[in-house]
Amino acid sequence: MTIAQRVPDVSRRNFLAGSAAALGGLSLGFHIPFTGGALAQDAAANLPPEINAWVVVKPDDAVVIRVARSEMGQGTLTGLAQLVAEELECDWSKVTTEYPTPGENLKRNRVWGSYSTGGSRGIRDSHDYVRKGGAAAREMLIAAAAAQWNAPAGECSAANSVITHGPSGRTLRFGEVAEAAGKLTPPADVKLKDPKDWKIAGKPLARLDTVDKLTGKQVYGADLKLPGMLNAAVKACPIFGGTVASFDAAAVEKMPGVKKVVKVDDTAVAVVADTWWRAKTALDALPITWNEGPNAGLSSASIAETLREGLDAAEAFVGNRQGDAKAELAKGAPAGGRIVTASYAFPYQNHATMEPMNATALYTPEKCEVWVPTQNGESSLAAVAEASGLPVGQCEVYKIHLGGGFGRRGNFQDYVRQAVSIAKQMPGTPVKLLWSREEDMLHGNYHPTTQAKLTAALDAQGNVTAMHMRISGQSILAAVRPEGMQGGMDPVVFQGLTANLPEGHFGYTVPNLLIDHAMRNPPIPPGFWRGVNLNQNAIYVECFIDEMAHAAGVEPLAFRRRLMANHPRHLAVLEAAAKGIGWDTPPAQGRGRGLAQIMGFGSYVAAAAEVSVTNGELTVHRIVAATDPGHAVNPAQIERQVEGSFVYGLSACLYGECTVKGGRMEQENFDTYEVMRLAQMPAVETIILPSGGFWGGVGEPTIAVAGPAVLNALFAATGKRYRTLPLKNHELS
Repeated sequence: MTIAQRVPDVSRRNFLAGSAAALGGLSLGFHIPFTGGALAQDAAANLPPEINAWVVVKPDDAVVIRVARSEMGQGTLTGLAQLVAEELECDWSKVTTEYPTPGENLKRNRVWGSYSTGGSRGIRDSHDYVRKGGAAAREMLIAAAAAQWNAPAGECSAANSVITHGPSGRTLRFGEVAEAAGKLTPPADVKLKDPKDWKIAGKPLARLDTVDKLTGKQVYGADLKLPGMLNAAVKACPIFGGTVASFDAAAVEKMPGVKKVVKVDDTAVAVVADTWWRAKTALDALPITWNEGPNAGLSSASIAETLREGLDAAEAFVGNRQGDAKAELAKGAPAGGRIVTASYAFPYQNHATMEPMNATALYTPEKCEVWVPTQNGESSLAAVAEASGLPVGQCEVYKIHLGGGFGRRGNFQDYVRQAVSIAKQMPGTPVKLLWSREEDMLHGNYHPTTQAKLTAALDAQGNVTAMHMRISGQSILAAVRPEGMQGGMDPVVFQGLTANLPEGHFGYTVPNLLIDHAMRNPPIPPGFWRGVNLNQNAIYVECFIDEMAHAAGVEPLAFRRRLMANHPRHLAVLEAAAKGIGWDTPPAQGRGRGLAQIMGFGSYVAAAAEVSVTNGELTVHRIVAATDPGHAVNPAQIERQVEGSFVYGLSACLYGECTVKGGRMEQENFDTYEVMRLAQMPAVETIILPSGGFWGGVGEPTIAVAGPAVLNALFAATGKRYRTLPLKNHELS
């Protein structure tokens, strides 16, 4: 039975369990009803009149489109609005958007579907039902106009927020019939447009949220102000698994502006004051003693040793098997051929969002409300109910645009629970909790560390006869969503490496192939980090493909073509990126070019990079991306997403590393956790190849190909292989 079917008598326990099942961007199987006037009358009294759940049309023809997914800079809000507006046939210049609350979603049988925004699923998992929402609203508007004219609805059409009666030429604006339309029964079935007929969707329209961001009108969670609001700063034990032993509240209670010093669960202490800076200043002065727990001796070196052991362990979970790679490799090199082997390593990385974690909570014994930038409103609502101890129906969450998410604000609601815990100790007073940058860096859920060992056999002609890829490292699902494990195996580990899954399958045909995972889980909390495991998997595979090509004496693109005859979509984006970089013409003296491709989040992506090294300094001159997401809802936004993903991917490749010493992360701010500067970014060219027939993601896939394209180009330029990241740890020459 789905959550939607249970909603009338939902308990806090059941809702928490249901929300946990929805984490990680995984969709639930539920029916999306198209609501009309009847259900609208039962909705909260403060909601505006509506045509259906997705569309509100005001008398002046202004259109409000409700978007359940979260906007965090990726453009999902605009893209989903385009899809609704396309089917609605409204005037795009009059469109605005709003977030429906997750509490209202529950009251209305989850009519808006999933609130989770992650895994590049914002558009690809909701395009169908939001388009149907727009189409249903259009048909209801047309039916209302036809009734006013006493004419058949089939004689009427809508365009640009105007309904026209074909035979007579009479017209009515949307705003003139909106109230009547909202009282009609929604159509049982609606036909969606063929993408080739799109006029709003598929076009490079300006984003709806840009102007407010440029003018400063946009309010982020860190900006929020409520009447009578106080501010809180929090500090948790910096050692993973540690707890609070004691603290001396009296030492800071009389400092300027301080209102209260409170314990937050067993791991943290917070100071509440009239301003955040006064709260932080008092917190820094607060004497705290920590119980360091069992992980105080943990280090990056000890973690790396644990992973190295897994590279040759006898037991491993199999993610992809074709033929018998182990048997073939055990025979040794084929006659006239050779065995190629290489090992790689990928470090912990931080989400490092520009806006640190924050939430504002107002608690009373009757109700708990939270204003929060979140990637999953329903998950936040579950956290509020859990922390407050109130029934879900007495809790509400108001979503705010995110100053970056990258996976940190989806599954992990620790900051929400903390805000509620603090507010619960000051009932009736809104309290805004804002983490310091240092707190944010020390208490993340980090991109997991892994290592990989790859071994392949090449015959005398340079053909790959067998290949074994062993991954050793952390499982995200084991820590975050154990119910998503499959017989003890974490399927997320094998992103881009599976045999035939539509989410991302291996783009090469090898007669004897084995890809497996030796799970090793150090006590560092892992999490979904933009691009997730696709990032390191692309580096491992694509750099090793280049190593095999070099060993075989075959040019890298030609070597890949041999293995990709059965993978035309993978090959198409690779060929496009190669052509875009000018692969068939030699680069300038001292420069090298590299390629990479992979499939992830339902899309096919490739990159080609051109680099040089001068006096030990790497310069990435150009990088070309090719992507096939199936459908392109907003080509301009796809270009921006690719460019932004390359900032993220190149930052990870060049600088991104979190190291553990004494059971805690050593990097506490951007002085030690570096990111790409504007002057370091290469020119980026994006090639969009929507082949249709499927809906893939955009925001995450291309991150994965930035690193291996640069690493392969670096080898072409210098003749040296770098198999451990980040590159800042190597002397380049």
